[in-house]
Amino acid sequence: MAPRSSHQPASTRKGKSKTRSAAGRSRKRLLQPLLENAQDAIALVDDAGRFLDANLAACQLFGLSRQALLERTLPDFIDAGNGHEGLNLQTSQRQIGELRLVNSGPVPCEVEYSLTPAVLPHGHLLVLRDISRRKAAIEDELQRQRQRVELFSEVTLKIRQSLQLKEILHTTVTEVQRILRADRVLIYQVLPDGTGKTISEAVLPNYPTILDMEFPEEVFPEAYHQLYAQGRVRAITDVHNPAAGLSECLVDFVNQFDIKAKLIVPIVQNLNHNGSASHNQLWGLLIAHQCRSPRHWVDFELELMQQLADQISIALAQAQLLERLEEIVEVRTAELQDANRSLKQEINDRKQAEAALRQSEEQLRLITNALPVLIAYVDDQQQYRFNNNAYFDWLGKSPGDIYGSHLQQVWGAACYQRMQFYVDSALSGHTVTYENEITLANGNQRSVDVTYVPHLDDQNTVKGFFALTSDISDRKAIERMKDEFISVVSHELRTPLTSLHSALKILATGRLGSLSIDGQQMLEIADESTERLVRLVNNVLDLQRIESGKVIMDRQAHNAADFMIQAAEAMQAMAQQHGVTLVTQPQELMIWADADYILQALTNLLSNAIKFSAPGDTVWLTAEAGQDEAVFRVRDEGQGIPADHLERIFERFQQVDSSDSRKKGGTGLGLTICRKIIEQHEGRIWAESTLGQGSTFSFTLPTLQG
Repeated sequence: MAPRSSHQPASTRKGKSKTRSAAGRSRKRLLQPLLENAQDAIALVDDAGRFLDANLAACQLFGLSRQALLERTLPDFIDAGNGHEGLNLQTSQRQIGELRLVNSGPVPCEVEYSLTPAVLPHGHLLVLRDISRRKAAIEDELQRQRQRVELFSEVTLKIRQSLQLKEILHTTVTEVQRILRADRVLIYQVLPDGTGKTISEAVLPNYPTILDMEFPEEVFPEAYHQLYAQGRVRAITDVHNPAAGLSECLVDFVNQFDIKAKLIVPIVQNLNHNGSASHNQLWGLLIAHQCRSPRHWVDFELELMQQLADQISIALAQAQLLERLEEIVEVRTAELQDANRSLKQEINDRKQAEAALRQSEEQLRLITNALPVLIAYVDDQQQYRFNNNAYFDWLGKSPGDIYGSHLQQVWGAACYQRMQFYVDSALSGHTVTYENEITLANGNQRSVDVTYVPHLDDQNTVKGFFALTSDISDRKAIERMKDEFISVVSHELRTPLTSLHSALKILATGRLGSLSIDGQQMLEIADESTERLVRLVNNVLDLQRIESGKVIMDRQAHNAADFMIQAAEAMQAMAQQHGVTLVTQPQELMIWADADYILQALTNLLSNAIKFSAPGDTVWLTAEAGQDEAVFRVRDEGQGIPADHLERIFERFQQVDSSDSRKKGGTGLGLTICRKIIEQHEGRIWAESTLGQGSTFSFTLPTLQG
């Protein structure tokens, strides 16, 4: 038998070739609609960059028809000024990068590219995406940020170039209105009798002016004076929103002037009389109004208003000093006008006026030296160019010894290290205030409050800064005495209160005899009040121990599910008593915490949620894993918390509604203790709420990895 040939007949080979060609054409027909409808530009190029094929998006990107594009090469379109070293058609690795293409349009376009080599023999897949708009948007945002900084610098420079207070105030309201595009910007001065009036205003023609209009004390009560004197800032998006916290009479009042939203920043003066402790006095308010519609005020607008309010405070002090000098000049000028008009007398009077001015300057210098605070000027090389005599009283160094010395030479390496960050900030053009501990010449320690105000020239270049250092040791000592007093009083109260509470409990059982119905009611009231006092004393003691640093957290590895189960079991009886359903969803997470204190925080949050829930409501306790932390949440269906109270509720004795809190039995310290506990665990705690829909309290704890 003849051997079987290994070669197939020609007719067989031709048949298979036709089958493969048909299959290829079929696949191409299937892929063609996908390529044509793709948003990205897709093309095939050979090793030399010649276009082999391209979809419709690619033709639109290069601005050519498919036939015209197939006659060109990719390097023809790459902007030579930017280079294209990153794109290599000879490599076997997939490439990703950015290019600038020159197409038929007037402006080059920026594209992202992805090159997949050898999808066909000597054919590479190129995917391009136009990112010109995205880059332009980024550049526009950077430009807006630069414009904001330049605008603020321009306003500050205009204020500092004038010594006339009226001109400064007018410049401030005009420039703020221009930058913020507000409908009305005004400065409201608080008068000594509690009333006030608008002394400067910039308002659009469509809205009524309130310049020189006086307002009664009811519009701005004494309670508001105290809050604003402490630096309170209010940004109200919508005056008609109940969450804004405005009374109905105040809403009716602002409606007269078509006010929809307002931003209020206090102008505060720091006063010091006869060497006594300084205190803040509210001079007035810098206010922006939006009348067309409600408005959300952004951080830049709030920061601009605050810094300009500080500039106005400085301008007030300068104006008062200028007024004194002008009075002196007026007196001397009047004397000259009333004197003999002869040349000799004029010369003598002029000499007398000059002597008076020198004497005034000397008096001012003496006043500066007599102040019980450190006043100095430091140049941009951190060297002293001026300091008052208080430096000698504190440090034992005369002005001559200090002049030209570096800050580190005067204060020592350790103290300079603590102040270096703030010095750098001041030399960067920022006003800074901080507290520090210094050592006096006699070796005693002193707590001080330090403020640095940068000195800028006409080109807005920092030439140095003014330094004001005041002694706050007495205030610190008073704070320590206060904490000690609270601790002692609380300790002394806890024992008799506990005994009194126990005695009232025994009386309530009826073991020592029965009482009348009225007597039993009075006994129950006394028992509840005593129990609340015991809770208050315990909370005060817990808070004082945590803040004093006497508590050392014994942190160990624990399962979060155990905490959640224990907290729920502890609060189950209270939930049943209030008719509230307590739902717990334990999560297996290993956390690093002190078991007792975290359990205390959880029960505090659950207790609050239950107290402020109505019968039939549900309270949830959940946990979830975050990045290197566990997030615990307590959610209720209560009445909710206004947005402007979400931060204040974590402060001491802060409650949303005092009467309701007293009815519920709150002390106002539970959330403060929770925050201190969580912060000592290196975690965060916050609240989220919607009025009428409940609140959610969340906190984080570090987790154990691996």
